[in-house]
Amino acid sequence: MSTHPGVAAWHAYMQSGGDPDLLAAQLADDAVFHSPVVHSPQQGKAKVMMYLLSAAKVLGNDSFTYVREIVENDDALLEFTCVIDGIHVNGIDLIRFGEDGKIIDFKVMVRPVKAVNKLWEMMAAQLQAAAG
Repeated sequence: MSTHPGVAAWHAYMQSGGDPDLLAAQLADDAVFHSPVVHSPQQGKAKVMMYLLSAAKVLGNDSFTYVREIVENDDALLEFTCVIDGIHVNGIDLIRFGEDGKIIDFKVMVRPVKAVNKLWEMMAAQLQAAAG
């Protein structure tokens, strides 16, 4: 695991099962989230939290694991794998941290296409539930 404090905090959040307080402490107020299925960037801490909390529920099962990590200065690329409904998911979290160590930009990329489709289906349901 990384010695970068932001990456270590991210791993702690993922190991927590998606603790909203841990996530809130890591996000800059003007954070931006780039979804693998939504064209426009989602801006602002509240929206980014909604997406990342939903993603933790969808992806954060017993099969989820980070398999590779590349960190350079305040940029981190974390490759992950998991299985959702029998579909093997392979993806990356590309994270940029600000000078204060908080997440300012978070991009997710996923493959193969059937994993993207399943993720879109499950994330849409989570986001709709979160919106109330």
